[in-house]
Amino acid sequence: RGFSSRLGHVFPGQKAMAYRLWHSPGFSSFLPGSDLIPPGACKTLNSSAIYANNEVNLAEVDIYGFDYDYTLALYSNALNTMIYNTARNFLIEHFKYPEGIRKYEYIPNFAARGLHYDIQKGLLMKIDAFHYIQPGTVYRGLSPVPDEEVLQLFGGTYHVPLQQDSGFYGKGPKVKQFMDIFSIPEMTLLAVANDFFITNDIEYDPVHLFKDVSEAIGMVHLKGYMYKWVMQDLDKFILRGEETEAVLHRLVSQGKKLFLITNSPFSFVDKGMTHMVGKDWRDFFDVVIVQADKPHFFTDCIKPFRRLDGNGDLRWEKIKSLDKGQIYKQGNLFDFLRLTGWRGSSVLYFGDHLYSDLADLMLRHGWRTAAIVPELEQETKVVSTGRYALNLTWLQALTGLLERLQTHRDLDSKQVFQEWQKEREELRVMTKNLFNPQFGSIFRTCHNPTYFSRRLCRFSDIYMASLSCLLNYDPSYTFYPRRTPLQHEAPLWMDQLCTGCMKTPFLEEMSHIR
Repeated sequence: RGFSSRLGHVFPGQKAMAYRLWHSPGFSSFLPGSDLIPPGACKTLNSSAIYANNEVNLAEVDIYGFDYDYTLALYSNALNTMIYNTARNFLIEHFKYPEGIRKYEYIPNFAARGLHYDIQKGLLMKIDAFHYIQPGTVYRGLSPVPDEEVLQLFGGTYHVPLQQDSGFYGKGPKVKQFMDIFSIPEMTLLAVANDFFITNDIEYDPVHLFKDVSEAIGMVHLKGYMYKWVMQDLDKFILRGEETEAVLHRLVSQGKKLFLITNSPFSFVDKGMTHMVGKDWRDFFDVVIVQADKPHFFTDCIKPFRRLDGNGDLRWEKIKSLDKGQIYKQGNLFDFLRLTGWRGSSVLYFGDHLYSDLADLMLRHGWRTAAIVPELEQETKVVSTGRYALNLTWLQALTGLLERLQTHRDLDSKQVFQEWQKEREELRVMTKNLFNPQFGSIFRTCHNPTYFSRRLCRFSDIYMASLSCLLNYDPSYTFYPRRTPLQHEAPLWMDQLCTGCMKTPFLEEMSHIR
């Protein structure tokens, strides 16, 4: 990548080290499969694996709880298209938006989960764990906003102040974070609506647009359209139902207690579970709760449990116990704990929404939590490619060279430093584009974790691509988190070095780099 052509401009001491680095095995032939990459580096990740943020011993877990949507039931991308199209039509027909918006079709790979939206500025963007916007990931409509303009819009900084950022449940006064998989069509509709007004030079208020799009998306759910589509064509929309059945069978055969807490209505859940597991699906669960109104279910102690009869109608008697085979509606976690006695780390709850499903259970009640992150399947495929390994290895090595070179102030050194900085930024963009050309990986912003990734680590003990990953582990398996060194700690294992490469020449000279 032009490295050797610039060696002549390096100061003598740095030139010697860079020359040795360039002409050592690996750098001399910077090609896939070269010695630059450690053996097996491209084959170490498995999308069927379960990853641990905290140590969890399954032998200590007696009770397994589940959300329904995107946990027990995984949906195809066709559902996002339907949600988008219907909400777009609501925007035009109900809110009287211009007919020209209808020409915008759904863009499957435009948005990614975990993005933030500045409501007043109409900007979709990715923020890291330290509240900084990642340059190159700010979009107004369908067009990227130049970094210089972003700095101007945010007062000369990429930092988004805490008071403006999304609150605990991802809803701040000025910025909203989209944490739900169902929110991907909403982000896309926001982008195309903004794009229509901008490209047609029509004056509009981004705050009104955000409110209207949110209501249009909400109408799709409130009016039951999504439930109707799925129930009419279960084979089209529900994926890998046989894996859900296998997981439930296995847990019950091991003597585990199971419960379900979902915001979806019983008729919808019953149809889907019957499709995946069979008409006797309720026999697997000790407690079934529908229309729970999470996250309020976990925080409020107001709504009582109501029992549904066989026709789905509400009963009037007071609930004194939660019985197997019955269906309950609403309620609250405090009554749930009182009636079941299920507490603490003996409970493991699975859900896809970090805020609505997992945060309160971990922080307030000490349950074990497991996040379902379907995006892991694609992201691990990218991370396991030779191209990604090459990009990352060279990016880390280049960072090490910059760290050494920055202390030299002569003109030649400064020129090389600037060129290497430019090359580093180009390499970052190349690496980002491997995941998503607009926003990159949902887990990283360059070298930092994303805001989403930090919440994933905070609110989930373990995380996985789908519930079926459990089938790959023994029922008494213990998940151990990888010990990664803090910035002030010396790495003990070769794969924890910033280069991630055993065979990088003169590794000891760069081992201080994290």
